[in-house]
Amino acid sequence: MKQRSPFRNRLEWLLVRAMLATLRIGPRPFAFWLARRYVTLLDALVPKLRRVAFRNLRLALPDAGAAAHARIVDSSFQSLARLLATLARMPSIGSQNISSWIRYDGLEHFEAAKSLGRGVLFATAHLGNWELSAFAHGLLTEPMHVLVRALDNPLLDAEATRLRTLSGNHVIEKRDYARGILRALTRNEAVGILIDQNVAAAEGIFVPFFGAQACVSPGFAKIAAHSGAAIIPGFALWSEEEQRYILKFFPFFHATGDAEADTRRIHAQLEEVIRAHPGQWLWMHRRWKTRPEGEPPIY
Repeated sequence: MKQRSPFRNRLEWLLVRAMLATLRIGPRPFAFWLARRYVTLLDALVPKLRRVAFRNLRLALPDAGAAAHARIVDSSFQSLARLLATLARMPSIGSQNISSWIRYDGLEHFEAAKSLGRGVLFATAHLGNWELSAFAHGLLTEPMHVLVRALDNPLLDAEATRLRTLSGNHVIEKRDYARGILRALTRNEAVGILIDQNVAAAEGIFVPFFGAQACVSPGFAKIAAHSGAAIIPGFALWSEEEQRYILKFFPFFHATGDAEADTRRIHAQLEEVIRAHPGQWLWMHRRWKTRPEGEPPIY
């Protein structure tokens, strides 16, 4: 990888710090409005994001039609804006005001899984507000671990880590992920992992996702089987009616030991939740980039 310029790193860091600072000004509705302006600018400056989103929707929801696709893409950008505004305000979110940002639905599933003593693996995704879900759980219940890939810019990576650990959570970097995850599970702790990212063919297996083959890491299922940890699909989903997020935990289950079958099951449930909340998934990601041998590229 080409070495990044220190000047570029610092410039990016200053711009992000300035953006986050402005999102801390005024009441929450203003922050959401301003975040939408920033995301609109991003949309204009990086048009490939919208192109990728439309390509994904034509693949995943071909019967929805162009008008519905446009609404979903716009909603996806708005969802990203809410996440940015929330991320900026995490330093001011505490036990005294967290309920105005998010509430639980299904906490009993986590409590039941914890009682088994083998740890908990949260299967989550770039859906709703994945940053707030971990932050809130650390604040409301107990600290957890989150698996992350270090950002290319070390200054931004340090800032992201600072925000992610404000509520007592711990970061596990992907370069040492198996050992870190297993240590946490051995202590009957919870680990959150984003499962909806594309991986190279050498690292993954292909499973059906919205009717197309998606290359997925089987690592989540293998660790679940090896550790005996309970698996809980969980997502922080925005409620327009309540004007806050709902941290939804689904009933837990255990891996069977068949990594492909377990991975299929996890992604089938993820697809079901995305279909119910299509405007809250990050459609701008090239989810189907890796193709089975012999298939042409999608993007």
